[in-house]
Amino acid sequence: MSVLAKVVGAVVVIGLVSGVSYVFYEAYQPKPIKLQGEIDAQYYSVSSKVPGRIDHVGVKKGDVVSVGDFIFSINSPEVEAKLKQAKSAKNAAGAVSRQADKGARKQQIAAAKDQWKRAQEAEKLLAKTYSRIEKLYKEGVIPEQKRDEVYTKYKAAKYQSSAAKQMYMMAKEGAREEQKEAAKAQEEVYAGKVDEVNSYIKETKQYAFHAGEVSQILIHEGELAPTGFPVVTLVDINDSWAKFHVREDLLKYFKKGETLELEIPALEVKKPFIVTHIGVMGEYATWRAAEAGKGFDLKSFEVELRPVKPIKGLRVGMSVLIQLP
Repeated sequence: MSVLAKVVGAVVVIGLVSGVSYVFYEAYQPKPIKLQGEIDAQYYSVSSKVPGRIDHVGVKKGDVVSVGDFIFSINSPEVEAKLKQAKSAKNAAGAVSRQADKGARKQQIAAAKDQWKRAQEAEKLLAKTYSRIEKLYKEGVIPEQKRDEVYTKYKAAKYQSSAAKQMYMMAKEGAREEQKEAAKAQEEVYAGKVDEVNSYIKETKQYAFHAGEVSQILIHEGELAPTGFPVVTLVDINDSWAKFHVREDLLKYFKKGETLELEIPALEVKKPFIVTHIGVMGEYATWRAAEAGKGFDLKSFEVELRPVKPIKGLRVGMSVLIQLP
């Protein structure tokens, strides 16, 4: 065998040994960990305090709405009926309050005055009659029983005259201050009920209270909507974040306030995200035992990272990847 052949053979052997050594080296090196998460965003539910049948939905899935844009309306005959009842009660209470403020009518005052004068005349007549009867009694013409009867009638006429006078004075003075205050307060109570029902009337038309994109329409025209049940949901993609479920032994790579680079395969970009929240999840993750021979499960944590700058084209549900050392 020539020297050249020996050299080539040696080089081949060395190359094979080096290749096998490198393969074994790579095989025993710790591999980088890649975690997969997804994009989530803030959702808003548009609902009504008033139950009823959906009259009209003014948006479609995918529509972008601004604050104040019309979303849907509800038809509620019961609320309309309650408004009529409240207004009628308010008007009645207002009439009572005005009557208390104005006092009795002129005709009522004149009638009370006439009753008092009539009672006065009756009192005068019975006073004269009693005076005559008293003289006849003293002269022995009439018995004591007759005199007592006339005296009783005279006293009754006197009381009736006094009562008629008081009724006349009350009619002139009008209602007491306490009655006026009570009537006014009752009017305010029903005015408050009208305002309350009007607030429910406003609830039959709903407008966007936050800008966003229509994500779901849960109840459609003609269907019944319960109180407070979401009819339309909005998603604000500008208020979005990446969400990962991380084993507790990997939390050392996620520190709150730290900036990490995440890959978004759907957009074929890598963008910086800031760790904003780390919270324990409600269930245990059976990934693996923490140490050999020690069988306790590692708990999972939810980690949220928000993009440093808005990302064009980002959508809820997109996958995000991060590679850990």
